[in-house]
Amino acid sequence: MKNLFGSLKSRILIFSVLCCIMVVASSCSKKIAFQNSTIVPAARGTVQIKSDKNNNYDISIALSDLAEVDRLTPPKQTYIVWMLTDERITKNIGQLNSSKSGLSNKLKASFNTVSAFKPIKIFITAEGASDATYPSQMVVLSADM
Repeated sequence: MKNLFGSLKSRILIFSVLCCIMVVASSCSKKIAFQNSTIVPAARGTVQIKSDKNNNYDISIALSDLAEVDRLTPPKQTYIVWMLTDERITKNIGQLNSSKSGLSNKLKASFNTVSAFKPIKIFITAEGASDATYPSQMVVLSADM
């Protein structure tokens, strides 16, 4: 009877440890699909947010079917990635390279950065200049965290 109880006890312990690992892993990483817009309806993508032990946030974006910015109406110069923080501050966190070398022939792009601010929304706009300090109304993709 002791062997049966001992093995049951170890099974419960292993199950508990696995449940804890799954909870920790799911709380540290979110992968969210972007919502489409009418500006580039075919564009698709996901954003993944991972927090580390220093409370920094790794932001990874994968995109497909993203039109070249000079083909938009009206034509633009670049795509900018923006983040709305938990403090309600909008930050320009980088730009997607819109040249032929940046967007592959299949119109795919990726973006990766690290932020000390916790994102509550990630969105991509088409801009007339790469040094934009605030987002335009041409929101191409958007995701709420």
